[in-house]
Amino acid sequence: MTRILMVCLGNICRSPLAHGILESKLNSNDFYIDSAGTGAYHVGEQPDQRSIQVALENGIDISHQSARQFKKLDFNAFDIIYVMDSSNYSNVVSLASTSNDTKKVKLFLDENPNISNKNVPDPYYGEAEDFELVFNMINETCDIIAENLQK
Repeated sequence: MTRILMVCLGNICRSPLAHGILESKLNSNDFYIDSAGTGAYHVGEQPDQRSIQVALENGIDISHQSARQFKKLDFNAFDIIYVMDSSNYSNVVSLASTSNDTKKVKLFLDENPNISNKNVPDPYYGEAEDFELVFNMINETCDIIAENLQK
């Protein structure tokens, strides 16, 4: 089983969407998807209501997810760690103990050649349309990731 972790800052906007979207595209017998945040701001909370709403509008229920903080043990538990932006990348690799740990960490949008800015924008301080934009960006990238993983 391939284990994939999605990481953003608070684990309530971007990474829960990436978690839910990729999970909806892959067979749960072959893939395990989870998400975490680099900060502990929202530990135990549901995803942001706007993330839940945009996901539901697209047929995906992420309301059961609960925010948690990324921990060093995640390097052992996951095969691939996708981070949503360069700040998340720096925060996660700073906890790496080995070069193998570091090799597991990838910028999520590096998987999508159609997007030049490789940082998924944080919609937290935005409006509903910002969440739609982020959903579409993540969904397109998850299509590419799912296709590559199933080859």
